[in-house]
Amino acid sequence: MGKRKAALSGQLADLDLKLLRVFKAVVESGGFSSAEVELNLANSTISNYISDLEKRLDMRLCNRGRGGFSLTDHGHVVYEATQDLLSAVDQFRNRVNISHERILGHLHLGFAEHMLSAYHSCVIEALRLYTEKAPDVRVRIISMASDDVVPAVQEGRVQLGITVMLRQVPELDVMRLFDEEMSLYCAENHPLYAMNDKDISVEKLQTYKFVESPRLMPGREIDPITAGWNKHASAHHQEVRAALILTGHYLGFLPKHLVHNWGWQHKMRPLLEGRFNYINSFSAISKPYPKNDLVISTFMDCLKEAVISSQQ
Repeated sequence: MGKRKAALSGQLADLDLKLLRVFKAVVESGGFSSAEVELNLANSTISNYISDLEKRLDMRLCNRGRGGFSLTDHGHVVYEATQDLLSAVDQFRNRVNISHERILGHLHLGFAEHMLSAYHSCVIEALRLYTEKAPDVRVRIISMASDDVVPAVQEGRVQLGITVMLRQVPELDVMRLFDEEMSLYCAENHPLYAMNDKDISVEKLQTYKFVESPRLMPGREIDPITAGWNKHASAHHQEVRAALILTGHYLGFLPKHLVHNWGWQHKMRPLLEGRFNYINSFSAISKPYPKNDLVISTFMDCLKEAVISSQQ
């Protein structure tokens, strides 16, 4: 019996790279459905791409169906090889960029939700500067819950993230950008709305329902007293948390600037501001990157320039 012919005996085409990038995103997202948002593609389209790749390579890469998504042995090999290949492509692009001072490639960013609505945000200025300095780079920005940004950077789904760092992550580079103030809110139809703060005791607060947010999770509390609050609902996305607060049945934390931007300052009010307000500090985070990686280093330079400008 003769030797099996290699599936990739010729040169890799642009289509091959595209299919491999889709495959990598599916693996890192944990399945086809999870990759829809990441790739901005329909589930059926993703499935067709993976099928095309399997035909191109003449091997089955993954199992999908009622048992869930999982890689085959061949799939593991191809995924590892894909990581090496795409990394080599990026290194090649960086060397070419340096040779003629033109920045090419893709910049994938992950931003915590509603971050850009901060009136003092320097990120818009950084994006403006970057577009002028690197007009040929294709920028893709994904908005996600604040807690999801760190793993997205760690897993390589985005090259750089901007979020609130609640703990140190030694393997990531961190650059502090700006702060936002958080307040405890109740809606106009809540029993506490018409009461003066001096008449609202900490003990009284414990008789009402709260919406859990990241800083109300066990071990992350802004104050030991909050550990005893009745966290009857959970909503880590701020817009959904605001919706629950507006029902008049829940208390919860929201950024002050966000309430103002949404025009809800007459529909809800902060409670005990001197007692429970706290500050979220936003930082830019990334894996350590080579100094000759112009795609990322140029964006970091733009962020630094924008931060300095905002402080003057």
